[in-house]
Amino acid sequence: MIFVTVGMHTQGFDRLVMKMDEIAGTTDEKVIMQIGHTGFRPRNAEWFDFTTAEKVRELCGKARVMVTQPAMSIVDAFDCGTPVVVVPRLKRYKEVINDHQLDLAREIEKQGRVTSVYDVCELEEVLKKAVTRPPQLALDSSRLVNALKEYIARFEQQ
Repeated sequence: MIFVTVGMHTQGFDRLVMKMDEIAGTTDEKVIMQIGHTGFRPRNAEWFDFTTAEKVRELCGKARVMVTQPAMSIVDAFDCGTPVVVVPRLKRYKEVINDHQLDLAREIEKQGRVTSVYDVCELEEVLKKAVTRPPQLALDSSRLVNALKEYIARFEQQ
């Protein structure tokens, strides 16, 4: 199963949800999406707007791979040992007010913890390659959470 989460952001993430719905229509693998405030309604995948943190962790634990924006949901995937594909929201698509997610995606990818996709046209191929769960990653989640909070706070102050 592929689990997609776009988080709680007040702006939709139509670009990602539309591409994942397209992929869901061409694969036998189940796709479940948390679409938040996205206006597009998937036709080929199971979806819901919002849910609890517990449900996100449950779906993450069952997923072969999780597709998400670079945000706190990554911590759940790391804790579950679930491979993560990160698709940053981009300013040019009016998905965010600045490109802080792009910077964060690049930084986390440099650490070898995620695969980042900057063009959704590449998403299907990347998902095909993410076929096995890696060994459980040793991770101090509190350090990652604090680093993410500090990173986000810097951009909120701008």
